[in-house]
Amino acid sequence: MDKKKTLEDIFNDDEFGILDSKPKNSNVKSEDERLIESFQEINAFFEKNDREPEATNVTEFKLLSRLKALRLDANKIETLKPYDTHNLLNTLEEVKSVADILSDDDLGILDTDETLSIFELKHVKSASERAETDFTARRKAMSTKDFAPYEAHFKKIHKELREGKRKLKEFKDVEQNLYKGNYYVVDGILLYLEDDGLEKRKLGDSERKDGRTTIIFENGTKSNMYYRSLAKALYNNGSIVSDTDKESEEELFKNANIVSEEDVQTGWIYILRSKSSKPEIASINDLYKIGFSSIDVHERIKNASKESTYLYADVHLLAKYACYNMDAQKFEHLIHRFFADVCLNVDVFDSKGKRITPREWFVAPRPIIEKVVTLILSGNIVSYRYDKKTQQIVIKA
Repeated sequence: MDKKKTLEDIFNDDEFGILDSKPKNSNVKSEDERLIESFQEINAFFEKNDREPEATNVTEFKLLSRLKALRLDANKIETLKPYDTHNLLNTLEEVKSVADILSDDDLGILDTDETLSIFELKHVKSASERAETDFTARRKAMSTKDFAPYEAHFKKIHKELREGKRKLKEFKDVEQNLYKGNYYVVDGILLYLEDDGLEKRKLGDSERKDGRTTIIFENGTKSNMYYRSLAKALYNNGSIVSDTDKESEEELFKNANIVSEEDVQTGWIYILRSKSSKPEIASINDLYKIGFSSIDVHERIKNASKESTYLYADVHLLAKYACYNMDAQKFEHLIHRFFADVCLNVDVFDSKGKRITPREWFVAPRPIIEKVVTLILSGNIVSYRYDKKTQQIVIKA
């Protein structure tokens, strides 16, 4: 028998492979793997939407912040180069001035009248311009003093519409019919195009005219949406104000001050009727709920039968109105003050027998309910009160 002299001899003489162990694979990802995986999420977003992420919601803002951080890290850029199939990292920018900082304000925190007047900034080009036809700028409330001169003109337009001196015409041919100094109606709200902001913009190998407009709305708000975005809204549901006829006039005032632009709305005011079969509910005529939702109304009421606010019953959606800059709590207080005398007064109990006090259910004719919503949207509700005896909206004494 040979005498083993070294450890190498022992390992080489392992006939049964007892010592032939294999290292276990680790499930822990390396730092580079995590970096690549996080960047691939941005690539996936770009491939799905054909644009870079923007600060339009929490998910996109996280991706946008991640992308900006990557662009500032040379080492990470070097690691990610083989995966940068859409050239997303080849945009390293150096902030050199206050103007650069303000131009990079994705959330619009610094976008105030003061900063704009001091620095006279213009919106810089961004990835959002790839989808600018679908983009609508957020409206901002004007001060009473600033809006006063426009308000007088809006009243004059309404008067001329009533007298038949003007009418509403179907919007056609953006090049011929969308120009500054004119009045339009979009989704029932009158607006004045103060400035079209037109300038030539590069779009691939071609050019087209577009730019930030200055628009004043009759409800005292102001917007700088893109010219093309305004055109799209007018094509979808808009009119040109010219000379009028009775039918168009009625349509205008039926929907006046109702904001329904999906990209700028902060919620929906809705009117519901209960489908409850309980005698104490079903027997009440003219029982309606006026509510506010920050999400789509159909999504909000889909589980109505399980929620006390809907009287533990399914509901029928009668109407909904998109609104701008609405505070849910203030809205609730306002509604309850206005309809204090006709608020629903019934006992509702949950599955455990707990008494629930339903809110925002009122007993009043439907035309009155709809009129109240219109007054809320226009801001004129503060001048009126509801008379329970006559079932009429009357001017406050």
